[in-house]
Amino acid sequence: MFKTFRLATCASLLSLSPVLMAQASAAELKVVASFSIIADFAKNVGGDRVEITTLVGPDGDAHVYEPRPADAVAVSKADVVLVNGLEFEGFLKRLIDTSGTKAPVVELTKGVEPLKLSDEPAGHAHPEAEEEGHDHKAEEAGHKHETVEAHDHSHEGHHHGEYDPHAWQSIKNAEIYVKNIAGAFCEVDKAGCATYTANSDAYIAKLAALNEKVKTEIAAIPPEKRVIITSHDAFGYFEHAYGLNFLAPEGVSTESEASAADVAKLVDQVKHDKASAIFVENITDKRLIDQIASETGLKVGGTLYSDALSTADGPASTYIDMINHNMQTITAAVLSQ
Repeated sequence: MFKTFRLATCASLLSLSPVLMAQASAAELKVVASFSIIADFAKNVGGDRVEITTLVGPDGDAHVYEPRPADAVAVSKADVVLVNGLEFEGFLKRLIDTSGTKAPVVELTKGVEPLKLSDEPAGHAHPEAEEEGHDHKAEEAGHKHETVEAHDHSHEGHHHGEYDPHAWQSIKNAEIYVKNIAGAFCEVDKAGCATYTANSDAYIAKLAALNEKVKTEIAAIPPEKRVIITSHDAFGYFEHAYGLNFLAPEGVSTESEASAADVAKLVDQVKHDKASAIFVENITDKRLIDQIASETGLKVGGTLYSDALSTADGPASTYIDMINHNMQTITAAVLSQ
């Protein structure tokens, strides 16, 4: 009887093996994502067909990240490498060269209209939001960013700091990232293309709904309460799209610290512009923000997530959760003033 059961079990396993093998093969697309926000986009597009390795994980700072030997191994084995581009990942070229990977390296900002940075110091105001009736001319006074019509995403001839790399802070740009991911997956896994396309369409519908929700929430904030302070200049695209005015002591990268003169100038500007709230970021040291809060009398309104998601048990473990958390935190702080 035992022998009969054992044979029956083996027969069942053999009969299931094509299904099991199909499931295994469907999960064999090896994807490397440069940081956690891109990894979340890739998970939503790839589903069970992809295995994702994230280089800069939750609460990590890609501006100052130093790759590990394990990262080079992961990149060398990847079928596709997903990166932001716009020189966000300063470590990228060295890592790609070291790994010797043959995988395509896909810059997800392709198709995004990047914001070009002027030579104005950190802490200068950004342009108004792109709302109906607004004209975003680069020559308007007080603009820190200007849009450019086209951008060559290659690194040759591209000077560090020329463009703001934080394009995902606009939800409409996030939709472009997702479309680019779906296209990249279709190129390397044509058998799964229908799945990737369907997943992408479903996720973009969620992003479109999120975009409208954010517009509604911003509209409820009085214009005089829309000046806020964050640790570094990571929210230019959010500002350009939705109409908050972000001031920051540090520039678009956390790699260099703000000088005493930068901080003093920002404190003066905060007092002049009557900022409504000040926030720390999950990737930065809060001591500088505490200093500015002390000198301006502003209360720290909480933590915003800018360049990285939270851990799985945190409030911003997905991109959609991150945007919702940031909006809830900003709204609660500015409307309580």
